[in-house]
Amino acid sequence: MTQPALLTLAGVSKRYGKVQANKAIDLEVRSGSIHAVLGENGAGKSTLMKLIYGVERPDEGVIMWNGAPVAFNRPSDAQALGIGMVFQHFSLFETLNVVQNVSLMIPGRPQELAQKIKDLGEKFGLSVDPGAMVHTLSVGERQRVEIIRCLLLDPKLLILDEPTSVLPPQSVQLLFETLRKLQAAGTAILFISHKLEEIRALCDEATVLRGGAVTGRVDPRANDARALAQMMIGRDMPQVDAARANQPGDLRLQLKDLSHPRVSRFGTTLTDINLDLRAGQIVGIAGISGNGQQELAALISGETRAQAKDMVQIMGRGVGLLDAQQRRQLGFSFVPEERLGRGAIPEMSLADNSLLTAHRQDMLKGGFIKRQVERAFTRRCIEEFDVRTPGPDAEAGAMSGGNLQKFILGREIMLQPDVMLVSQPTWGVDIGAATAIRRRLIDMRAEGAAILVISEELEELFEICDSLHVLHEGHLSKPLVVSETTAEEVGAYMIGATV
Repeated sequence: MTQPALLTLAGVSKRYGKVQANKAIDLEVRSGSIHAVLGENGAGKSTLMKLIYGVERPDEGVIMWNGAPVAFNRPSDAQALGIGMVFQHFSLFETLNVVQNVSLMIPGRPQELAQKIKDLGEKFGLSVDPGAMVHTLSVGERQRVEIIRCLLLDPKLLILDEPTSVLPPQSVQLLFETLRKLQAAGTAILFISHKLEEIRALCDEATVLRGGAVTGRVDPRANDARALAQMMIGRDMPQVDAARANQPGDLRLQLKDLSHPRVSRFGTTLTDINLDLRAGQIVGIAGISGNGQQELAALISGETRAQAKDMVQIMGRGVGLLDAQQRRQLGFSFVPEERLGRGAIPEMSLADNSLLTAHRQDMLKGGFIKRQVERAFTRRCIEEFDVRTPGPDAEAGAMSGGNLQKFILGREIMLQPDVMLVSQPTWGVDIGAATAIRRRLIDMRAEGAAILVISEELEELFEICDSLHVLHEGHLSKPLVVSETTAEEVGAYMIGATV
């Protein structure tokens, strides 16, 4: 091979205060390759991608494009060379619609762009309404917009940070077909994912990061998922004990003929939703993003009021007309799918984010915050849930997505709720952390908690749930006993074939 690599990094380092995010990174990405970057949450993957895309500048080292040194002062510099990126945390304006967001990077008349968005959506299984306001879209739909916008740039190097984390299985395969077509046309792809089987199926090269430094370079096709996981985390993989819970106990959450009209023309109407969740149970809700998951979670959590109090019942009490705070007082806890903005306030410290939902843990007295109690609670959360952060004073917005997810989930688990709703519990979380999260949920079930999990990870639902429902176009399927059903049967419900 006489031609230089399309992208070369030599000795690239980046530090944020006391945190060494990247340390002397060497990386080569060839045209026509799909190159994976593996590592735990906080290993430095996202920081490295930001350096390549011009969001951040390296403290040391050289970035070369086709063998020539380059300096990116801003993303537009990288885009000018043909580098596109889909971020794990989206970069969309919520007050604009899909076409308007795309037009910020792609020239063209609105009608032409709308047609291109529809055509790409149909071709690659990334369908989204071009006229929809972004703030009305689910996480999965927003990710589709990001991917479409990037593909419209016709990039020479495409960086994808957790692109499949909120896509249904059918769309993942279509996306992979898209990426293989781009690869055949000579496009280089940098692929960050915690789904190791996907990396083995798609990628021809992989660089492993641990603690901000390169610890290995492998052909992922020559290693099984367990070996790749051990390279990432530097230790044996923990196991999930998926033994079934004892006989379910009392009814903790009940939805009775829950119906609710969509709040916007881009939303989903929920129709006659019925669900029972008992103590010592984990019940899952599967479905393709945008089929009413957001609306259902809002109605259960109290962010949206139901039309009648008995449509939502917690601990035997009709709560459909109560707000979120009143429901928490009954022993209810909620982990939303949006970490930043709903699960945590980016500009606030972890300690102050603890206060948002855990203030009843003796954190307040006479209207004043007991800082020592607040910080002690936060430290315990950090330690028990292996949150990689300098400490309670770290800003939530400065953390990696996976570590922030561990903190939010840990904060809610430490409240010892009787009923817990968790939406997308392991989205963007590395395999070691995801395993730990699932083990904690199973432990909670064994201790008698009632847990409802909304997830687009079918494998996850089969691993931890006793039974599951499928949500499709606002209708909920009958309960499916996990031990008696198959992924194919669930997939049929997901596309409306047997609902």
